[in-house]
Amino acid sequence: MPINEGKTERILRVSAGFLLLILLPLTLPGAAKWWGLVGLLPLVTGLTGYCPAWTLLKINTCATKQKDKALSHQG
Repeated sequence: MPINEGKTERILRVSAGFLLLILLPLTLPGAAKWWGLVGLLPLVTGLTGYCPAWTLLKINTCATKQKDKALSHQG
């Protein structure tokens, strides 16, 4: 699994995952509290740096070494 998420996106995903895991069960009544588990998806993808949906859509927000080399040669 190649990493296809940048640092900022990973931080946002982990933060959103924790918030969903904590806030949804606190605010939703009864059995709806299980919807808090939706927070596992952004949490896991943020921690691993890999998003299967981004692969299908051919999106990559991760800075690659080739991009960094190109930028360093320009300056």
